[in-house]
Amino acid sequence: MKKSILTIFLGLVIFSMDIKPALASNEAGSSAGLLAVKKASSKDLRTEKLKDFLSSFESPLASYSAVLVKTADKYKLDWKLIPAITGVESTFGKAIPSGSYNAYGWANGAYYFESWENSIEIVAKTLKENYINRGADTVEKIAPIYAPPSTTWAGKVSYFMEKLENFGAPKTIALELSL
Repeated sequence: MKKSILTIFLGLVIFSMDIKPALASNEAGSSAGLLAVKKASSKDLRTEKLKDFLSSFESPLASYSAVLVKTADKYKLDWKLIPAITGVESTFGKAIPSGSYNAYGWANGAYYFESWENSIEIVAKTLKENYINRGADTVEKIAPIYAPPSTTWAGKVSYFMEKLENFGAPKTIALELSL
């Protein structure tokens, strides 16, 4: 009896959390790992998570979190990809030439964009059209094109994508129940 009451209680708790499964679209030539997952709710929690994550690094991109997420969705990219690239290439936009808005390491930092919005748009569009749509549909496949001859770039980008995914996640709490 206690087990069935506990099962019902846990079921209600999980149900009340409104957890929805994330489904990645199956698009020819794209990896599910780098595809966007659209949220159904009107408030996109990814934007808040990204803003908090970038703020923890004192990134100038923190206030552009909504632009990063919206643009990633527009090009059907994983929302964590571009921020992770900025982590590797410029410590999230902190180590860039003044006025360049180049947090992505383009032209070894010598490329100048017009604004943060402009840079996010161009980088997302280029990743989609010139990398993913041409078969470089994983971080590992993007790496030798984006950052040759580095053998560590893909691992570092993946590391930041994982850190962002898990940022702010509650710690696992072991519950001891006596039945």
